[in-house]
Amino acid sequence: MEARDKQVLRSLRLELGAEVLVEGLVLQYLYQEGILTENHVQEIKAQATGIRKTMLLLDILPSRGPKAFDAFLDSLQEFPWVREKLEKAREEVTELPTGDLVAGIPSHILNSAPSDRQINQLALKLGADWEPVVLSLGLSHTDIYRCKANHPHNVQSQVVEALVRWRQRYGKQATFLSLQKGLQAVEVDPSVLQHVLE
Repeated sequence: MEARDKQVLRSLRLELGAEVLVEGLVLQYLYQEGILTENHVQEIKAQATGIRKTMLLLDILPSRGPKAFDAFLDSLQEFPWVREKLEKAREEVTELPTGDLVAGIPSHILNSAPSDRQINQLALKLGADWEPVVLSLGLSHTDIYRCKANHPHNVQSQVVEALVRWRQRYGKQATFLSLQKGLQAVEVDPSVLQHVLE
């Protein structure tokens, strides 16, 4: 999920808690669209009150990939006024500054996919911080589990496999620009990309 959308959810958190009833179509729609897993749905339903259920959903959504916010908007068919409020807030939140990195790199490089060598270098830089990064890029907890299972004693190989999965899954959208947004979303210094591009 983009940093801008996370900011919208954070700023409207209490209002959403008071208004959105996750018992309705919201959870089922998000499950159907693959945003929530069966475990997520059970965990949310186990909460004692409606507000707690909504709060837990809002805690889970930011880590559920780039489509999570739009899917959440689509799930709010029973709450058109809430959806409208979210869309308006999204328009009002200015895009986060992308910093000097974008300014100094030609657009054809920003819009290109990282090579195997660059993925290796990035994996080295990310180290143990890799899981939230690949989640923000749209990979699932299942993907992470498989990467760990395939390389149980080698973090570097786990990260490389995760980034290769991301590149294969998103094709032309798996660019340095989306990588940078993913890093910013989880507050990892995007300057790690500069080292990879040097």
